[in-house]
Amino acid sequence: MNIDGLGATDQPETAAEAMVVDIRRLSPVQFAQLGLSELAYVKPVIANGTPAFAIHAADGKPMAIAPDVELAAAAIRQHEMIPVLVH
Repeated sequence: MNIDGLGATDQPETAAEAMVVDIRRLSPVQFAQLGLSELAYVKPVIANGTPAFAIHAADGKPMAIAPDVELAAAAIRQHEMIPVLVH
């Protein structure tokens, strides 16, 4: 650990600081994986001629379909993820 004359270090002081990433420099693959294990997107769709709500992983992979938005959000939360509505 290097310390300058003002007491500042060149290494992060906390785990949160160590995890900071400049999202402007992410590759397309890294960007697609951003939030993959934490977020699931809910999108209105028509399934078999009936309005429904599709649940997709952060990378766009289809995961499930629910008959209403509340059930879709509940299913996502049950899997310890955060639902995000896509219009």
